[in-house]
Amino acid sequence: MDRRSFIKLSAAASTVVMAGGCSGVTKLTETQPKRPNIILCMCDDLGWGDVGYHGTNSEIKTPHLDDMAASSLQFRRFYAAAPVCSPTRGSAITGRHPYRYGITHANVGRMKSPEITIAEAVKPLGYKTGHFGKWHMGTLTTEIKDSNRGGPKSHNEYSPPWKNGFDVCYSTEAKVPTWDPMFKPGSTEFYGTRYWTQDGKFIKPDSPELKGDDSRVIMDQTIPFIRDAVDRKSPFLAIIWFHTPHKPIVAGPEYKAMYPELSEEKKAYYGCITAMDEQVGRLRTELKGLGVADNTLLWFTSDNGPEVKTPGTTGGFRARKRSLYEGGVRVPGLLEWPAKIKTGRTTQVPCCTSDYFPTMMDVLGYSPHIPVVPIDGISLLDLIEGQMKQRPVPIGFQSRNQRSLSDNQYKLYSANDGKTYELYDLLADPYEKNNIAATHPEIVTSMKKTLEAWIKSCDKSNDGADYE
Repeated sequence: MDRRSFIKLSAAASTVVMAGGCSGVTKLTETQPKRPNIILCMCDDLGWGDVGYHGTNSEIKTPHLDDMAASSLQFRRFYAAAPVCSPTRGSAITGRHPYRYGITHANVGRMKSPEITIAEAVKPLGYKTGHFGKWHMGTLTTEIKDSNRGGPKSHNEYSPPWKNGFDVCYSTEAKVPTWDPMFKPGSTEFYGTRYWTQDGKFIKPDSPELKGDDSRVIMDQTIPFIRDAVDRKSPFLAIIWFHTPHKPIVAGPEYKAMYPELSEEKKAYYGCITAMDEQVGRLRTELKGLGVADNTLLWFTSDNGPEVKTPGTTGGFRARKRSLYEGGVRVPGLLEWPAKIKTGRTTQVPCCTSDYFPTMMDVLGYSPHIPVVPIDGISLLDLIEGQMKQRPVPIGFQSRNQRSLSDNQYKLYSANDGKTYELYDLLADPYEKNNIAATHPEIVTSMKKTLEAWIKSCDKSNDGADYE
């Protein structure tokens, strides 16, 4: 039986390898408090050091994110599930590591239909669901050539957001320029990636709504969706996945002008981030104006560390995008939820994008009834309420020939499929300068055993065992 048929409001328990999963007794009654709105914001290739509030970059201007951070739960050890975009996105909407369903890298795999997305999980509770921006977990058309993979030969990779639980979409398969997104930078030549809507139709590239800053283009569609949901008195899930600051990196003249002393490369990079930051501020202002800010969980993060050969910064963490060292996966992480988070605070508890799904299920007081499905993330509700001091289970990572495991103190890392391992004490050595594997063989042995068991579990999932 397809697992979608098992989504129901009932008591449930997920079978997991390293995580508590999302489980519990359903508490859905007529007297239940109004369900909160959910917004998942994600940037593309934004480094840990590419925001002002971390204090490692004195040049970048992100005033709205800085203001948001001041009233948020600020995650100092927040991780993308992968060092590249597509896998991380899958983890954010399923709670599962992407190696469980074959999205192992960019432009590889698709969101398989038996997978349960967060949109599919909340729809039975009356949520209106929308996806805006970059999708990158399958093609959006089988009719015409589009983006990296879309076209008549892409039937096996077709999996648009509207087939995965989203009512309203304004989505691209993959990257676009961050200014005038439909055209190659500095020209009138079509870039090749289209924005698609939930009816399977694309927006004409020369449409006026697609001119200017791409983050504004995305927010122009998100805000009417939110207003409509509020008017209908419906809770909503809005996934806002900015393309910024992924290449091609372009900034409008007004944003470049904010950085007069910097190089042209930095003007474009910082300028497009500041333009995105402006849209985050616009979103927060809208939520307050609609009277729904208090009861909205507004999450913000990035899909991986900064791209190589860009001005992006990791804040000093080792390596960059595509690496499982800290600079490739440690990313900005914020949660603003005034109803629960009364004042801003920081946490050093390791958290990751796979935690979104089980956290929201816990917040909503129920679990989808999904038999024998490993969930890799954990609920962060206790952390939100100030009751979690350490992560109860480690976080596993895989990316091509790399694998790693991080717990509250130590990180095990291999760059050669587990033939040799490095060990780092992230509390004493967050920048991974001192490999202590030789002096702590017992820790290596223990963590290696846990990591290998988790990898075998992911392999079993990818072979289809979870769908039986």
